[in-house]
Amino acid sequence: MKTVGNEFRVADPVSPGVGDLRELQDHLQALSMIEEFSAEFDNALGISHPNPFLNMAVMLLRNHVEGRTSTATALISTSGLPYATARRKLEEMQQAGLIEKRARTRTGKSFSLHPSPVLLERWRQLADRMNRIASEHRAEAVADDYYFGGSYMVGQTIAPPTVLSEPLTLSGGLRILVHGDPTFMVMENLKRQFEQIVGTKISQRAFSIDRLRHEALRNAERPASAYDIIAVDLPWIGEFVEKGVIAPLDDLMDVDRLDPDDFHIAGWRGAHWGGRPYGVPSQTTPELLFFRRDLFAEAGIEPPVTTSAVLDAARHFHEPTHGRYGIAWNAARGTALGHTFMMTCAAFGQPMLDLPPIAGGFDTEALSRGEAVPTIDTPLALDAAEYLLELLNYAPPDILSMSWYERVRPFASGAVPMAYGYTLLAPYFELDESSPARGHTGYLPHPAGPSGHPIAPVGGYVLAIPANLAPKRQAQAVEALIAFTSPGAQKLYVLNGSRTAPRYSVGADADVRRLSPIFEAVDQMSWRDELQFWPRPPIPGISEIIAILGHDMHDMLRGIVSPKEALRSAQAKVEKALQN
Repeated sequence: MKTVGNEFRVADPVSPGVGDLRELQDHLQALSMIEEFSAEFDNALGISHPNPFLNMAVMLLRNHVEGRTSTATALISTSGLPYATARRKLEEMQQAGLIEKRARTRTGKSFSLHPSPVLLERWRQLADRMNRIASEHRAEAVADDYYFGGSYMVGQTIAPPTVLSEPLTLSGGLRILVHGDPTFMVMENLKRQFEQIVGTKISQRAFSIDRLRHEALRNAERPASAYDIIAVDLPWIGEFVEKGVIAPLDDLMDVDRLDPDDFHIAGWRGAHWGGRPYGVPSQTTPELLFFRRDLFAEAGIEPPVTTSAVLDAARHFHEPTHGRYGIAWNAARGTALGHTFMMTCAAFGQPMLDLPPIAGGFDTEALSRGEAVPTIDTPLALDAAEYLLELLNYAPPDILSMSWYERVRPFASGAVPMAYGYTLLAPYFELDESSPARGHTGYLPHPAGPSGHPIAPVGGYVLAIPANLAPKRQAQAVEALIAFTSPGAQKLYVLNGSRTAPRYSVGADADVRRLSPIFEAVDQMSWRDELQFWPRPPIPGISEIIAILGHDMHDMLRGIVSPKEALRSAQAKVEKALQN
């Protein structure tokens, strides 16, 4: 993994279009095993009789996993039978519902073939039985208990994504605007496979967070959108709706097709404005406290669930003369620190706006009616500001320039035992075999201040349809939106390195949970109502508010102004911004 500027890049996978994680390679292992067994039987008996159904099914499945196109000619060729006989066998497979046929041209004279959901499910069941038989006979298991078919295969409820029955016919292909973070970069690495799924070329542009917002707003000023789908940060929802940047989904589709109940409540609610959905959660990535379980256990220190416990632990581990520091966090001027202050205030029980309290937090429903009164200059916000000042004493020397990715680097390298970070940043250490934090990290919601409760502020992105997208492209953009946010697709992202799972079904999948404890931890936080989006209320003007907080609180951390002066200044500036 590496960064380019402020953007995240995941290293190119070993197999083009398919992630280099073992889980996806297990598909090919199962297919190869069947082929090799067949060859061994033929050689042992000295006679050979082709199995055309097996040969064609294996090739079809292999191409599906590798993102390659299957044609009738290629399948017939691999069957091992004469052309006319093989063609009849192929037609039998189609009539049995095992193969889906999809036109490649408008005339329909050229078409591609794909495994149907029926074939994929039967393959999953076969792999499951193979695993069971091999286990019963003490066959040697694949390392780490992954067997012939591993991902998707053993006792799973989530099947791999299937191709659309009708390929997209968008002129110029499907155009997507996203954030340059790990999950969206995984999507980029899987582009060839998803091109097979949707049936058209995919062009994806990725920007840092501030540039992404600027490009989305600029795109809304065009006569027709340059993108079919855009990624929208949750706090931007209100602004983008009021400015006509994104279209309401219930005008474009039957929202029930998305299975809304499967999404984490906070992520799904965060995609709404004025009671209407404007996007589909692509990432539900709360900011948590990462901590080194091994180091805490060695020191006999309990996992910190309060802000005072965080300070005590940071003080214990802080040894700057040995290059070790207590904690890392977002303290860079601007957007980064603005987010940190808002989330810290939430842990102390203080929202940035005057919101009515409800079970689990605060209600944001009235915000769409323009009822926004800032509550920044308050005693609880002062407690939060002073907490950040204390954290400064146990932070790395470059803390005031640390932002999204910089705060996780010292945690991954072992320089700090604690760091506030989004779950999407976990690949920095979970997938790095050289990181001392790998396999030793615990995940907690933001520890609570004296008057607050533990909270996991929800971050992440929804995928939305631009309001100015040409009408003739809307229906197909919706189909792509459903495909990209389906359980099968989201599981695929996780298997290739993502650490976000906006759906309960994906977080509960056994293969997913085996990869990281982060998924079970986030699910538990959701059930405990700790997963909340009100800490960053999605009102128009939220970006200006975040920038103001990030500027004034940075002056406080630098010692230019006192905490009270910083809060007083931010309160006045935000009041003026909201009036405008």
